[in-house]
Amino acid sequence: MQKPPMTLIVDALQEVLEHHAIAAPGPLGEGTRLFGRDGLLDSMGLVTLVVAVEQAIEDEYGVSVSLADDRALSQRNSPYRTVGSLAEYAARLLDGAAARG
Repeated sequence: MQKPPMTLIVDALQEVLEHHAIAAPGPLGEGTRLFGRDGLLDSMGLVTLVVAVEQAIEDEYGVSVSLADDRALSQRNSPYRTVGSLAEYAARLLDGAAARG
């Protein structure tokens, strides 16, 4: 059974935080702030997370997605705000890839 995007993101975030020696403020979950005001990550940390999540999605689903495309960057509400918003965005991309595939 495939892991949901939320699980892939939390796993990747844990690795990024450990690598950058950043302490998590508590359990990581849907409401965990990634970037921006009160976010855990700086811009390099966010890039590292996005690349790790893209790789995890490809490994888990066999589909290549780009989480840092023009569509993501032009949204009114950034998909990089929280774990939940990134998971929703990844799920939409996966649904689109499944529809095309």
